Amino acid sequence: MAKIGPSLMCADMGNLKDSVNRLDNGKVDFYHFDVMDGSFVPNFTMGPDMIKTLRPYSATPFDVHLMIQEPERYIDLFADAGADMISVHAEATIHLQRTLQSIRNRGLKAGVALNPSTPLNVLDYVWDTVDYVVLMTVNPGFAGQKFIPLTFDKIAQLKELITQKGLDIEIQVDGNISYDTIPKVLEKGADMLVCGTSSLFKKDKSLEQALVELHDFLNSLTGKSKINS
Repeated sequence: MAKIGPSLMCADMGNLKDSVNRLDNGKVDFYHFDVMDGSFVPNFTMGPDMIKTLRPYSATPFDVHLMIQEPERYIDLFADAGADMISVHAEATIHLQRTLQSIRNRGLKAGVALNPSTPLNVLDYVWDTVDYVVLMTVNPGFAGQKFIPLTFDKIAQLKELITQKGLDIEIQVDGNISYDTIPKVLEKGADMLVCGTSSLFKKDKSLEQALVELHDFLNSLTGKSKINS
């Protein structure tokens, strides 16, 4: 079963503690925090204080996605705030391997995030320091963007590489992960779904209802795959 990770940048910022409690009750697998610096991406969101404030209210893993320049400068800051997983963009750091190793040295899972046009070969010499890969299926910076279709092939290519190498690396997909795109990203090999306004945070539904429907949808896909196999 694919892992569900609510993208908290899409939640009600005035009631984040309440949203986290309600999502915990409905069973999610991780929380996705988008950290933006206004430089690597043209937007600002979230920071270590927000993560630190929410940490006491949930035992669910906190997945911190650093969309910032020179993320190596802030690993300790976010580790101390309560992150369980940190992903950094290959495009944003000169010394990718060192940065990933510094995340692991803090006892956290290390992830590499790749923009839609970034080739997979940037992973060639860091496979042994990667726990998960975040494939952006939109250009990072804003919620509600259109899914980029060519990233379907990218997911499949990454899955094939991981399988060929016999590695234990998960594939996270981030960007317009909707009811339309979920079946195909799972078919191509995605393991972790970052769920925002396209599938979970709906204006016309409560969090509880939206999460139940998402679980039911994923269960129906799992049932189909078993029948087809």
